[in-house]
Amino acid sequence: MSNLRARDALDRAHRLFLQCPSAARTPNSSATAVWRDGLRCEVAGPAGEQAVTDMPRPLGGDGIAPNPGWLLRASMAACAATAIAMRAARLGIELTSLAVSVHSESDARGLVGIDGISTAFTGMRMSIKIGADNVPEEQLRELAELSESQSPVSRTLREQSPMALEVSVV
Repeated sequence: MSNLRARDALDRAHRLFLQCPSAARTPNSSATAVWRDGLRCEVAGPAGEQAVTDMPRPLGGDGIAPNPGWLLRASMAACAATAIAMRAARLGIELTSLAVSVHSESDARGLVGIDGISTAFTGMRMSIKIGADNVPEEQLRELAELSESQSPVSRTLREQSPMALEVSVV
């Protein structure tokens, strides 16, 4: 399979978005997590997307699905890989390999209510391995770095946009 299959669609979208910027906006995109049992949640999106999360046994879950933190790292890795493949396609670069890994540290003491311990991930780092025939190494490095910097998931986390919170008691 080739990332170049997306080139025509991306070029059409580029032209459309230049002519009609509002066509590029996705208002009110959402994901809804519903608690089901123990610490398991089912997550659904407006177009039928689905995921399940759970916590590992040592933290009270059944360990039957990825934990939400893993999904965050997975989302960062997948979004960066997608952004890189898209930009490469637009540039006519056929990738031969692409792997993106996201790593972090965490301290579960905060999750179990120990005061003064942050539940935020620390030491976030991303590793990108990229290959393409007949493309200079420097060009591939620049492609990866620029594309990752425009990845919506990574960019959202870097910019730390405030999030409104609404709580309803039913």
